Amino acid sequence: MTSTAPALDGPSDQRSAHTVRADRRWGLVALVTALLGFYGAATLVHERLQLFLDADHRTSCDINSWLSCGTVMRTPQAEAFGFPNPFIGIVAYAVVLAVALAVLAGARFAAWYWWGVQIGVTLGWVFVLWLWFQTTFEINALCLYCMLVWVVHTVLLVHTTARNLRAGVLPAPAAVARGAEQWAWFVSAALLVLIFGTVLIRFAGVIFPA
Repeated sequence: MTSTAPALDGPSDQRSAHTVRADRRWGLVALVTALLGFYGAATLVHERLQLFLDADHRTSCDINSWLSCGTVMRTPQAEAFGFPNPFIGIVAYAVVLAVALAVLAGARFAAWYWWGVQIGVTLGWVFVLWLWFQTTFEINALCLYCMLVWVVHTVLLVHTTARNLRAGVLPAPAAVARGAEQWAWFVSAALLVLIFGTVLIRFAGVIFPA
């Protein structure tokens, strides 16, 4: 029978020093990724407001025909829910930032709370993948600040999943739970290679003109 990792979150006050250090490592990763994600989303909101004020505004990352935030922002996909997508990022990353700061300060959360964090981060990554597909294969233009969000959210997802596997919030064999955090950076890098490798292949003709 395959054993599963014991749950470390909950009402018990007994937590090992290793568990506390591991949670603080997650808090540091979450803090950095949330700050970068918030910066990317806030910059996109600023640029979108400038486009509302001036339809001819040239955004700060309008570099050429295929690397252009302005092109992406003017598409229906940029307002998937009827308002600019970056507003979602501002709220979501503010929440992650608050959780990260709380963890770094020594706060503890119940397993159900971590499930909420896991679901929120995972849904955010699904949305990121959708945006990646749209910009890469439908819009045929890339946005630098969007790509920043792709990177940080992928790292955030993998490390949040690893944290919850290690803590027993997500059920998994004990060996998987023990090794999850050790492999988190490798898995993050592998996912990013797949995402940006596809982008490189898709735009190879304009990046490396014959």
